[in-house]
Amino acid sequence: MLVRVRSKQGTVRFEVDPNDDISTLGTKIADHLNLTDYSSIGISDKPTTTASTPIKDLVGKSIGQLGIGHGELLFITYQETVASDSSQTNNVGTKASMPFDIKQDPIDDLLEKQDGLIKRGRDSKFCKHAANGMCDYCMPLEPYDINYLTENKIKHMSFHAYLRKINKQNKHNSKFIPPLEEPDLRVKTNCSGTHAPWPEGICTKCQPSAVTLQLQQYRMVDHVEFSVPSLIDNFIHFWRSTGTQRFGYLYGRYEHYPDVPLGVKAVVEAIYEPPQEDEVDGLTLILPWNEEKLVDEVAMNCGLQKVGMIYTDLTDDGSGLGKCCFSAAMQNKHPTASKWSASGKFNSRFVTCVVTGNSNGDIDVSAYQVSNICASMVAEDIIEASVDPSVVRVKESTSDKYVPEVFYKYKNKYGVNVQKSAKPCFPVEYLLVNVTHGFPSNPVPLFTSPISFPIENRPGIESQDLKGLYRHLGLEASGNVHVDYVSDFHLLTFVKGTGILDQNDFAALARLAVSHEEKDANQLAQSTGWQTLVTIMNLS
Repeated sequence: MLVRVRSKQGTVRFEVDPNDDISTLGTKIADHLNLTDYSSIGISDKPTTTASTPIKDLVGKSIGQLGIGHGELLFITYQETVASDSSQTNNVGTKASMPFDIKQDPIDDLLEKQDGLIKRGRDSKFCKHAANGMCDYCMPLEPYDINYLTENKIKHMSFHAYLRKINKQNKHNSKFIPPLEEPDLRVKTNCSGTHAPWPEGICTKCQPSAVTLQLQQYRMVDHVEFSVPSLIDNFIHFWRSTGTQRFGYLYGRYEHYPDVPLGVKAVVEAIYEPPQEDEVDGLTLILPWNEEKLVDEVAMNCGLQKVGMIYTDLTDDGSGLGKCCFSAAMQNKHPTASKWSASGKFNSRFVTCVVTGNSNGDIDVSAYQVSNICASMVAEDIIEASVDPSVVRVKESTSDKYVPEVFYKYKNKYGVNVQKSAKPCFPVEYLLVNVTHGFPSNPVPLFTSPISFPIENRPGIESQDLKGLYRHLGLEASGNVHVDYVSDFHLLTFVKGTGILDQNDFAALARLAVSHEEKDANQLAQSTGWQTLVTIMNLS
């Protein structure tokens, strides 16, 4: 349909679809007016500036939902872009001004400032120039260079390398167009077709496009680093003691991973085990649990966040990768903020780690994520797990649920690419993104208590109480705050859960746990809240 737009430059017509997001119209208007983005555009159905609504506040709604029909006349206001010789262009290749004020993770802000180029030395065989010269054989490579990635056995490029790759074509654009877009597998509403709305009717305009599965080029996290081996040992101890499976959340932070161009690693500093019912061949979780917000606040006080999950699958032989639906649901729950997406979020850095048996019969850890299309398919209830862990089932359409066609491509025995329907099932490997894992060569963990405080929610194995806390801190002998013994994540969550310390006193305790400074210990010891806690522990 056609929409008329009137500005101080005159009236212009744009062809749009009623199902298009309003940002699509905003982008077309900005392009016509030579604006860097559409964030300054105000839109109204009346010729007055006071009634204008910022178009950025309407993002997420379709043109049809906003009541804009064929031939509609809209009035817009905007701020003209002022050219400046000092305007900054970031390393991704587009103008630094963004249409959304998105608070990204610090690792994203850090990597966006790096050039990401892969440096190469002078090739003694092919370089014929002087030492300070450069040629095709020694010039730096882009972080997404396919030959470099293949030679170094990097199966998936990093997310920021992928971002540089897709932004390369926008290098000389004067306007910002968010290059990232989440898959949309929903039936579009307000279809212009001459049929009843879904589920009574559907046509090619409103039904979601067919999905063709392929391996994801990039990965949001390139490596998982456990700060110390004891994190895994303490987690597996429950299985060794009971023979039943176990689940935990990974708390840590994201850092630069130099082994992959513009890479990101999740550094795990603690594993928290929520309430669960454990069995020999599985476990039952109730998520979210009551204390989840409390634990997240403890992590935040320590400069950490939830970066993933880990669970044991020690009845498996190493082939049990069919848990992708659970991983997808968790990734959907923990999206990554990104200013490069029109929605302000894109994919997820939430990782899944599985402690399982390998082909040699040993205990090992595998780490992975699921692809963005997998997360979208799970969110729209299109796929489900099957009895065979190596395949995933595609659901059938019902009277009130439309499932688009799903295909996957593979090479047959003649080396020819063949497309095949994914119904009723397809290999799970099309949804998985492998992530490496390991331990640092020189561990410098955030939490340094020489004795582990009892781990939560392990009835019959370990228990947490005030008397045990008193003994753990060594207060029976000295009454002083021991710096090292306080530095334990499980201790912090237990103390937080007692509610004895107020927000300021607990922040002081958390600061001591991660700083390991005597001055912080002295400050905590003098606080009223800590003295109250010591008194209560002494009376327990």
